Amino acid sequence: MRSTETLTRAAIAEAIHRKLGLSRAESLAMVESILMHMCQSLAEGENVKISGFGTFLLRDKGERVGRNPKTGVEVPITPRRVLTFRASQMLKDRIAES
Repeated sequence: MRSTETLTRAAIAEAIHRKLGLSRAESLAMVESILMHMCQSLAEGENVKISGFGTFLLRDKGERVGRNPKTGVEVPITPRRVLTFRASQMLKDRIAES
């Protein structure tokens, strides 16, 4: 069964607040700091690996020809960098248990 709920920054900060006893402001600052560090690393072209969770990978896609599905007209798709996520085996196993 799929959940319709979404885990948010605030929910993560609240969990840190409850488990570690930090203030809510400190907990939110910690979450923001971690996310900012991850974003900066990705922006600099580095992959981000979180052991036991997964890896955020940057991939460069070359120029290619696409097609408008409605009209069938071919259009060039410009090269770009995309972000992908590859879950660790540990995360896959935990999800499969649910």
